[in-house]
Amino acid sequence: MKIVDARGLQPPEPFERVVAALTELALGDRMKLIIHQEPRPLYRFLERNRYAYKTESFADGRFEILIWELPAG
Repeated sequence: MKIVDARGLQPPEPFERVVAALTELALGDRMKLIIHQEPRPLYRFLERNRYAYKTESFADGRFEILIWELPAG
Protein backbone atom coordinates (compact mmCIF):
# COMPACT_ATOMS: atom_id res chain seq x y z
CA MET A 1 0.00 0.00 0.00
CA LYS A 2 1.32 3.41 -0.99
CA ILE A 3 1.08 6.09 1.70
CA VAL A 4 1.01 9.83 0.99
CA ASP A 5 1.52 11.91 4.13
CA ALA A 6 0.36 15.41 3.24
CA ARG A 7 -0.10 16.79 6.76
CA GLY A 8 0.93 20.43 6.92
CA LEU A 9 1.24 20.89 3.15
CA GLN A 10 -0.55 23.82 1.54
CA PRO A 11 -2.87 23.44 -1.48
CA PRO A 12 -2.44 22.42 -4.19
CA GLU A 13 0.52 20.26 -3.12
CA PRO A 14 -1.51 17.50 -1.37
CA PHE A 15 -3.75 17.15 -4.43
CA GLU A 16 -0.75 17.06 -6.77
CA ARG A 17 0.95 14.38 -4.67
CA VAL A 18 -2.18 12.22 -4.66
CA VAL A 19 -2.64 12.50 -8.43
CA ALA A 20 1.02 11.58 -8.99
CA ALA A 21 0.70 8.58 -6.66
CA LEU A 22 -2.50 7.41 -8.38
CA THR A 23 -0.70 7.23 -11.72
CA GLU A 24 1.65 4.66 -10.15
CA LEU A 25 -1.13 2.63 -8.51
CA ALA A 26 -1.80 -0.78 -10.06
CA LEU A 27 -5.37 -2.04 -10.35
CA GLY A 28 -6.18 -3.79 -7.08
CA ASP A 29 -3.69 -1.75 -5.06
CA ARG A 30 -4.70 0.84 -2.50
CA MET A 31 -3.31 4.15 -1.41
CA LYS A 32 -3.66 5.92 1.94
CA LEU A 33 -3.66 9.70 2.18
CA ILE A 34 -2.96 11.20 5.59
CA ILE A 35 -3.89 14.87 5.78
CA HIS A 36 -4.72 17.58 8.33
CA GLN A 37 -8.09 18.58 6.83
CA GLU A 38 -10.82 16.85 4.88
CA PRO A 39 -9.96 17.11 1.16
CA ARG A 40 -13.43 17.67 -0.31
CA PRO A 41 -12.21 18.79 -3.78
CA LEU A 42 -10.24 15.53 -4.01
CA TYR A 43 -13.44 13.52 -3.50
CA ARG A 44 -14.99 15.04 -6.62
CA PHE A 45 -11.86 14.24 -8.64
CA LEU A 46 -11.87 10.64 -7.40
CA GLU A 47 -15.54 10.12 -8.22
CA ARG A 48 -15.13 11.53 -11.75
CA ASN A 49 -12.11 9.30 -12.41
CA ARG A 50 -13.43 5.91 -11.22
CA TYR A 51 -11.83 5.78 -7.79
CA ALA A 52 -13.53 4.75 -4.58
CA TYR A 53 -12.51 6.04 -1.18
CA LYS A 54 -13.19 5.62 2.51
CA THR A 55 -12.50 8.47 4.94
CA GLU A 56 -11.74 8.13 8.62
CA SER A 57 -11.27 11.09 10.98
CA PHE A 58 -9.28 11.01 14.21
CA ALA A 59 -9.39 12.96 17.47
CA ASP A 60 -6.03 14.61 16.72
CA GLY A 61 -7.57 16.33 13.67
CA ARG A 62 -6.06 14.17 10.93
CA PHE A 63 -7.96 12.40 8.21
CA GLU A 64 -6.94 9.13 6.58
CA ILE A 65 -8.42 8.42 3.18
CA LEU A 66 -8.09 4.97 1.67
CA ILE A 67 -8.29 5.16 -2.15
CA TRP A 68 -8.60 2.44 -4.77
CA GLU A 69 -9.45 2.27 -8.47
CA LEU A 70 -12.79 0.80 -9.47
CA PRO A 71 -12.71 -1.91 -12.14
CA ALA A 72 -13.77 -0.93 -15.65
CA GLY A 73 -17.24 -1.93 -16.65
